[in-house]
Amino acid sequence: MTSPVYVALDTPDLERAKAIATKVRHHVGGIKLGLEFFTANGRSGVKEMAQLGLPIFLDLKLHDIPNTVAKAVQALRDLEPAVLTIHAAGGRAMMEDAKAAAPAGTKVVGVTVLTSLDDDDLRSIGVESDSHAQVERLTKLAREAGLDGVVCSGAEVKAAKRLWPDGFFVVPGVRPANGEAGDQKRVVTPRQALNDGASMLVIGRPITAAADPDEAARAIEATL
Repeated sequence: MTSPVYVALDTPDLERAKAIATKVRHHVGGIKLGLEFFTANGRSGVKEMAQLGLPIFLDLKLHDIPNTVAKAVQALRDLEPAVLTIHAAGGRAMMEDAKAAAPAGTKVVGVTVLTSLDDDDLRSIGVESDSHAQVERLTKLAREAGLDGVVCSGAEVKAAKRLWPDGFFVVPGVRPANGEAGDQKRVVTPRQALNDGASMLVIGRPITAAADPDEAARAIEATL
């Protein structure tokens, strides 16, 4: 069985990303490359990482008018990411166009509420719903738009799974029981997230900042 853990390589340093991915490759299911990596290394950097043979989760959180997002997704087609993120808050038309533009083998998932935000943060940008209700609303919209799933925190994945039994759920902000929360405000353990319905666990610093990333990945895998 392939591990549900994708290691988040949130670094602009291509060689460091390759070194970590090479160390942990036997104890993770894939690698997550986000905005920090992509803006530093671009498409060629993604292609270089793909040569390691691990599936790639391209976490770019695209959010713009439907036509712009569709064209951006088309421009990424030849990279054939396993998973690609867009912001569900971009609306139904944007989500529909993004999914239509993606390669057949790519799961397009909608980011609901960032794990760095809590209810006070949402109120400050005019969202009166609490984070839980907002995740539910955007999960329903993503499903109606034909996406493959959503990104949500471990605190909401059980409710999202209930709304979308066959959806694909990406849970970031996952921390081992003894891990630091960092800048994440809504965190759960890997085992808890899986029990509640997560399909993919995104784990960064507990692995990448460990003295021995391979041992850290192996220890997390053992809890699953």
